Amino acid sequence: MTTLANRPNTALVVIDVQNDVVAAAHERDAIIANINTLVGKARDEGVAVVWVQHSDDGLEYGSEGWKYVPELVRRESEPVAQKNYGDSFEGTELERVLAEVGAGRLVVAGAETDACIRSTIHGAFTRGYDVTLVSDAHTTNDQSGWGAPPPEQVIAHTNLYWGFQGAPGRTAAVTRTSEVSFDA
Repeated sequence: MTTLANRPNTALVVIDVQNDVVAAAHERDAIIANINTLVGKARDEGVAVVWVQHSDDGLEYGSEGWKYVPELVRRESEPVAQKNYGDSFEGTELERVLAEVGAGRLVVAGAETDACIRSTIHGAFTRGYDVTLVSDAHTTNDQSGWGAPPPEQVIAHTNLYWGFQGAPGRTAAVTRTSEVSFDA
């Protein structure tokens, strides 16, 4: 139902699963395994896999910490959008890449739930995309020392409220890795 014209396709968007971002993330290995499952399924079905990679003063472009985790391997043919802000659309080539593959529906996975995932799913939705958040394929670090709830509560809350998003001509959904359908 996307509001974007001539965008019948779906894209898997994998956000910031970088060494330093997920080194101590909640259920790191299980989340990365689920993302790997999604990437494999998308490739098998001919669905575009789009990678997003963050850098800033604390995460230097090109450093070991900036690199994607070794468990996830991006193919040369799969685009990567470099970003410096939470919302993966801000100041990046993501919109152009998604237009090129005709994607009006996004399936989103990655890190961190309470920062770049949340910013990107909202940013995509307000730009007219249908957005499915994969409930067991996003994670965050423990920010409770700064007053945030524990990671499992942040993830559960994001999954809860995203399933109730609504706007004219767009859909928001939450689903588990095992139930993801790339059919629009």
